[in-house]
Order: sequence, then C-alpha cells, then structure tokens
Amino acid sequence: MMAAKVAKEKINKRKSIMKAFVIGGGGRGHVVVWSLCKSPKVTELWCTPGNAGMAEETLLDGSKVHTLDVAATDLIALLEAARKIRPDLIVVLSEDPLALGAVDLFTKEGFVTSGPTQRASRFEWSKAYCQRFMQKWNIPCARGESFTEAGAAIEFAYDLGGACAVKNDELSLGKGVDICHDFRQAETSIEKKFAEKPGRRLVIQELLTGTEASLHIACNGKEVAAFPSSEDYKRSHHGDTGEMTGGMGAYSPSPFMDEALMDRAHREIIAPWLMGCADEKIDFRGILYPGVMITEDGPKLLEMNARFGDPETQIYLTRLENDLYDLLHACAVGDPIPELRWENEAAASVCVILASHGYPIQKSASQVITGLEAVRGMEGVKVFHDATVKTADGRMMTNGGRVLGVTAWARHLMTARRRAYDAAECIRFTGMHMRPDIAEKAVEYISRIARVGSNAKSYA
Repeated sequence: MMAAKVAKEKINKRKSIMKAFVIGGGGRGHVVVWSLCKSPKVTELWCTPGNAGMAEETLLDGSKVHTLDVAATDLIALLEAARKIRPDLIVVLSEDPLALGAVDLFTKEGFVTSGPTQRASRFEWSKAYCQRFMQKWNIPCARGESFTEAGAAIEFAYDLGGACAVKNDELSLGKGVDICHDFRQAETSIEKKFAEKPGRRLVIQELLTGTEASLHIACNGKEVAAFPSSEDYKRSHHGDTGEMTGGMGAYSPSPFMDEALMDRAHREIIAPWLMGCADEKIDFRGILYPGVMITEDGPKLLEMNARFGDPETQIYLTRLENDLYDLLHACAVGDPIPELRWENEAAASVCVILASHGYPIQKSASQVITGLEAVRGMEGVKVFHDATVKTADGRMMTNGGRVLGVTAWARHLMTARRRAYDAAECIRFTGMHMRPDIAEKAVEYISRIARVGSNAKSYA
C-alpha cells in the first residue's frame, strides 16, 4: 500500500511540473518569458537565444529562467535541446524558424508546439502568396502584383502613378519595404532591389493613405479570439521620417480603430481569411498579426504576420489577465480559446524603444547602460530587453540596434505615455535614440474629442 501511495505521489508530482521552452529573443521574447513566469503552471522555463533581461526573470517559486546560446534558426541544435529538456510546451516566436518549419519538426517529434506550421506561416514569409490569398478571398486590401523582373515591376508602378510600396517577397525583419511617392522613387527602389538580389521576387502595392493599425488574433485552427487594437511605429525618426525599422514603439488601444471599425475588420478581413484557410486546408494555430490601413473606405489589409508583433507584444502582455501558458497551449492543441481578459488598471499601454546610434543602418554595441535600477521602482513600468548582455562584473551593455523597450501601463493612455517617457529619460547609454512622438497623435485626438463630450473620454 505504501509503495503504491509513493508511486502515485511521484506521478502527481510529475504532472505538476510543466516545462516551457521559448524560442526567440528580443523584447518579444523577453515579455513572453516574463508573462510565462507569472503562470502557476510553469515550474521550469528555458529560452534561446535569450538576453540579459530574460536571464534575470524568476518563476513564482523563485527559480531562475534558463537561457541557452542556440540560434533560433539552428533547428538541429534546437531539436537536440528540446529532447534534453522534454518541455510540455515549445513556443516558437520568431519568423525565421517558423518559415524554416520549426513547428513541423517539433510536432513530428511529439512536442506540443505553439506557432503555425511552415505552410501556415507562409502568410508572412511570402508577401506574394499573401497578396494572392487576399485577392482570391475578396479581403479588402491594397491593389498589388508580384514580379521577378524589373521592367514589368516598373511598368506596374507607373500604372499606380508611382505612389506605391515596394516589398521584398521574403522575410526582411520589417525593413524590406520602400515607400515611394513618385515615379522616380519607385523606379530607383525597384532597380536597387533587383541589383542587390537578382531573380528575387518583389511585391508592388498601391500606396494606401490613412492611419495604420495592428490587429492580433489567437487562432486554434477553427476559431479566433481578438486582441485590442494597437498602432506601431516603423520609421526611425519623429513624424514618421527616416528609415524603416523593426519597430520604434507602439501603444494600445488605438482611438482611431473604434469598436465599429474593429467589428468591420473582423467581419471583412478575419472572417474571410478564416474561411479561406478552411477551404484550402490551412490549419493555422498560433498568433496572426494583420497590419491594416484605416482608409476612407474602411480598414484594408496591408500584409499578415504569423506571430506576435514586436513591440506590440510588450503592450499586450503587460495588460493580459489570462495565463499565457493556457492561451498558447489551447491554440497549439486545438482546444477552445479562453475568453481574453484585460486588466482594468492597465486599460492602456505604451512602449518606447531605446535604440543605438545609427539604427537601423548601423548596430553599435558595447555601450554601458545606466539608470535601470531607478526605473525598477516606478509604478506601472517594465523595461524589456531587446539586445543586451551582462558583463562578468555586472555591467549591462548594449548588444545591437534596438536595445530596450520601455513599457508602461495605466488606466488612461495619457498616463501610460507619461510613465513610459519619464522612465525612458532615466536610462542612458552612449548614442541612445528614441522617437519622442509615440502615441502623441492618439493622446491629442482623445483630448480633442473629450473636449466636445465624446465617449472617447474613457481613453483620455
């Protein structure tokens, strides 16, 4: 009897030990690790390639997060690590391993894996495929075509009046698009891209005007659950000038994407996408991130991403009440998605990226970061690490282009924005650069509407 009792206790103990393995770095990886650390289900957490911020996180029982130095694209090494760890859930966050088929590989090995398969993630790794899918299923989108030859591409750009977006078909870390406003810019962009990589495929889209917004949905292959609206900032400098980047900041919710527009976006964009997936037998499980333009004719789809956005993940997961482990696991195994719940005291959030000098053209490193200790005690603020390393003597150093994501949340957007910038001003490293206008227009819009008595007061 005693032996049977001991054996049963061992089985129950094993069931209570839930291991998670996160594949992906940057701020997106850090906030996912931070959020999983809050789950009472997770008792061991591994991540790769990790950064100094992830290594400092602790689980509820006080144990440290384990970091591995394995590239997210080294599938053989990742599989070997997974076999040793034996995680209950693998979370693939980065677009590169998704495109390489990491989810397919882990699933074949019997691991429960969060993220779309290689075929399902094609919405992101092939802009040409995504454009054809949008047009086939009558999803409102920019007019566009794909080309492998400069002459035909330039002719199509001329047909659009020169105002167009010139996009690499392949993954480009958010930096593979040129926004052109006239014939000369379009022709120069197209010729340059083909000269850099002969035989590549480009997608030329008409240039839509309006306000951009980011949508995020969780999908279990059959149904979806919507995140609130958000807006990110891709240009490197104030007023949407400068180079395209992986993201210089974001905020949520967007007052420009009200409830009526959100309903319309899900009715006209998400519903036909889900129908198309069912018809074409695309079993999408994970996070879909459509980028839309709010035009005079309503929301139109620009492109789709098959994973959490960065820095959008920082502004979402700091507000999410749900256990992230439960959400990701449900999507991975096809279980019903839990109703998404959001903190009342964190009804709005803002993330400001602190980048190194010259980003995204240059990526300087090895600059000492100061001020992080001062930020730790601030209310409603968390700094997520993008590219950092910690030296043997305990100094925090920069290690790339986007260095830190200063994220703040509050009941009102104006307060969240002030907290984010107050915290950002405490941090210093040589060459530090940030945009001063994250959420600025949204706060001005909310204040203006509030003065005339609109329901938008709830955002102010």
